[in-house]
Amino acid sequence: MNTRLLIATCALTLVSISASADQLADIKAKGILTCGTLGTSEPFSFPDSQTREIEGYDVDFCKAVAKSLGVKLDLKPISVAARIPELQQGRVDVVIANLGWSPERAEQIAFSDQYFASEQKVAARKESGFTKLSDLAGKRISATKGSSSELAVRKVLPTATTVTFQDPPSGFLAMQQGKVEGFALSELSLVKFKQQSEATSPVVILEPSLVLEPWGIGMRKDEASMIKHVNGLLASMEKSGEALQIFNKWMGPSTLYKMQRGFKIEPIKN
Repeated sequence: MNTRLLIATCALTLVSISASADQLADIKAKGILTCGTLGTSEPFSFPDSQTREIEGYDVDFCKAVAKSLGVKLDLKPISVAARIPELQQGRVDVVIANLGWSPERAEQIAFSDQYFASEQKVAARKESGFTKLSDLAGKRISATKGSSSELAVRKVLPTATTVTFQDPPSGFLAMQQGKVEGFALSELSLVKFKQQSEATSPVVILEPSLVLEPWGIGMRKDEASMIKHVNGLLASMEKSGEALQIFNKWMGPSTLYKMQRGFKIEPIKN
């Protein structure tokens, strides 16, 4: 190999190494982590009724990542459909926003180890008489545009007509108004909607689930150092019990959800 070729090869290698570390270094240099989250999905990210500041399970993980890097947190509300584009275009550093793993999404972005596992289910008005998921075959089902729920309905109930909305409240309202027969969302969020409407317009959550979906923190694919850092942080939060504490804070036995955590932080099984 001649000298010029050797120098050029070394230069490209250095550029590649530098590029892979750019995001982590840039975040520390600017002193801010921009974390994309929904802001409309209780108990994951939603406005506090008093302060109007966004809080929740996902937000606490945003805070943990920022703290681990020694930087301030900038929470950026994003829509479900904008999660991957916002990340790819560099408008957010990470996405912690009800982001379920799928083979299609994994081709576009990197996922951390799972920090949550969500059952996607379908609700219907109690007066409709629907008692099981298969009753909605050939019916209209609302879901949030670009969500895992939308994808799951199309896969599990291919004869159903999927009607999409920009946010969960709009999809739920469509069901309550009789514009659709079912509404697909994560089980936890459905429980909240069910409780809120029990007195005026009762709903039922149908079995079985559409899918059990692991959620991960979304990052850009070429950022190996960021991916390694985030997975290391998640592992330490699991080991210390901090991850369990966050779960219990928002969804545990003392909350209205009264859930027991049935998952642990671990690599997502493809």
